[in-house]
Amino acid sequence: MLLQPAPKTVRKAMTLPRTTEILADLIAFETVSADSNLEIIRYLTDRLEALGARCIETRDATGKKANVFATLGPDMPGGILLSGHTDVVPVADQDWTTNPFEMTERDGRLYGRGTCDMKGFIAAALAFAETLDTSKLTQPLHFAFTYDEETGCLGAQNLVNDLSERGIVPDIAIIGEPTEMRVIEGHKGCFEYTTSFVGLEGHSSAPDDGVNAAEYAARYIGKLLELRHTLKSRAPQGSPFEPPWTTVNVGRISGGVAHNVIASKAEVAWEMRPVQSSDAELVRNTLSDYVRHSLLPEMQAVHPDASITQEAVAEVEGLEPMDENAARELVAELTGANGTGVVAFATEAGLFQQLGVHAIVCGPGSITQAHKADEYVEIEQLDLCCRMLNRLGRRLIAQPVPCDRS
Repeated sequence: MLLQPAPKTVRKAMTLPRTTEILADLIAFETVSADSNLEIIRYLTDRLEALGARCIETRDATGKKANVFATLGPDMPGGILLSGHTDVVPVADQDWTTNPFEMTERDGRLYGRGTCDMKGFIAAALAFAETLDTSKLTQPLHFAFTYDEETGCLGAQNLVNDLSERGIVPDIAIIGEPTEMRVIEGHKGCFEYTTSFVGLEGHSSAPDDGVNAAEYAARYIGKLLELRHTLKSRAPQGSPFEPPWTTVNVGRISGGVAHNVIASKAEVAWEMRPVQSSDAELVRNTLSDYVRHSLLPEMQAVHPDASITQEAVAEVEGLEPMDENAARELVAELTGANGTGVVAFATEAGLFQQLGVHAIVCGPGSITQAHKADEYVEIEQLDLCCRMLNRLGRRLIAQPVPCDRS
């Protein structure tokens, strides 16, 4: 059974009031993925450095996005990592009843963009850090706060590469995405692509004189839909996911300028969420062969400069459930959980697992509240998170958390 919220007559975990104060600050930073997150990273870095943390900043190619990786405690290998992303999804065209970038408390809930996904966990982690006597830590306590998780986990990919080059590999990572404080040991991958078609425009009365990019895009989508049925038949025996197979989704189609003009350009934005790496390979190879041997030769027979190109927006591996997972055992102990689960949505956890870290996902709030107007997190959920972290603090001072990498 999960650790239950404290009754209202019982004093809340000591970090909860401070967590809500910090969360209000974090919500005020309008860190929509399309914009810079440097202001919030400076806020986080300043607070962590004030506590004596050793901080490393990594930026994207534009210099307008940054991660911060901070460490408290002894300078030694391993340690525990608390991780979260600073970016949020847009609020445009959503019908909010409150200012999305001003935290509002109502009926036991905290409203605002990012309260649930996932600034609530970041606030709890900062408040937790303020309670620690770092001189007594028996192993490092790391914090990773990233950019552009919502647009393909770009920041975490950058961060993991940097950590690998530096030889920094924490033992355990807790990724605080909203799971209602359930311990999540597995999730599907998230592979996102944009496929672009360039043909030859012309008058619609003479279709054979042009190359209709929209029509070839439609045929490409048809192949994707065929693969969707194939993937259902490849669901691994005993797959814990719902649905148990790799899914494919066409998210956006664009192209053409008018009814009577042959479309010279078209674009398909699509994704797949693999349950196994072999499915991703099947989809990529099948589409590549279809383009190379069927679509492209037909297009170039009419217009030699016709093309089909593909951009990999994100290729984020899933979090694979492991027989031995020190993160799962630790967080189950801290929360009182007697079981774990898996989810269909993707997180940065798989990237840390690829680095060699034992990783799980566990954080306050429900994913059903994420990305919506009037996003909120229950105050009781934040309380549960604070209590978990307080227990972690006692463990880190009392004894090292074991992690067998074999």
